[in-house]
Amino acid sequence: MLELKDFDASLPEYRLWEEDKNSTLIHYYPAKKKGCRGAVIIFPGGGYVSRAVHEGLGYAEYLTENGINAFVVDYRVKPEVFPAPLCDARRAVRFVRYYAEKFGIDPSLVSVMGSSAGGHLAALVSTYRNEIAGEGVDEIDKETYIPNAQILCYPVISTVDDTIWHRGSGLNLLGEDNLDFAPNVSPDLIADEKTPQAFIWHTAEDRSVNVINSYAYASTLRRKNVPVEMHIFPDGGHGLGLGHGNKNADTFPKKLQDHLSQWNGLLISYLKYIGHIE
Repeated sequence: MLELKDFDASLPEYRLWEEDKNSTLIHYYPAKKKGCRGAVIIFPGGGYVSRAVHEGLGYAEYLTENGINAFVVDYRVKPEVFPAPLCDARRAVRFVRYYAEKFGIDPSLVSVMGSSAGGHLAALVSTYRNEIAGEGVDEIDKETYIPNAQILCYPVISTVDDTIWHRGSGLNLLGEDNLDFAPNVSPDLIADEKTPQAFIWHTAEDRSVNVINSYAYASTLRRKNVPVEMHIFPDGGHGLGLGHGNKNADTFPKKLQDHLSQWNGLLISYLKYIGHIE
């Protein structure tokens, strides 16, 4: 295992399990402004079958320009199934906390961020409390995996409500032979009072992942007295990323792109409000 004393925080990427040459990679993007000790760990969307660049690198570049450290995780996707993606997500949070001093990060200011299926993963690492076989292998795994905040962009949430669940993501995550386990990985059903605070945004017109996913999760969080900030835009489709600069958003008129991209500044204001950016 990579020892803390030998750790080089200037590298652009790391293996989450150093002794495994095939292990998941986490990519590091340091803040371009000094003084910020917060970090956001990003899980790109892609239906648990791929990882969208504009929801990974695109977010990381925006965050670093605004003074916050970012990490993008190449979490495992199909043909790997649950719990592999969650295991990677937990390990990523633990990894950043374990090496927080080297990165110049405050381990109490670690958020997770995800879009679509990546939003489901960010919500799942915030809510799923059961042990996973194979964890506890080293000192890194002694860190807590529960983030301090969750940032969800048009997230997949429900894995049980047939009227709103994104069936493709559910099948890719669980596999067809394990769908009976679905209620255990539906964040709106398993969130509790210890779930971290949340920032959520979605579009009402999203025809891929129904906006009611976000409403359902926000409703559960409110009932559990978990702070939540949510923004619902009336127009726009799915997979929009920053609201501009990618094929899903750039087909819209500039007026709509400008309106959707307001969420960028709202997120930065939120991170300042909760103390993750100075």
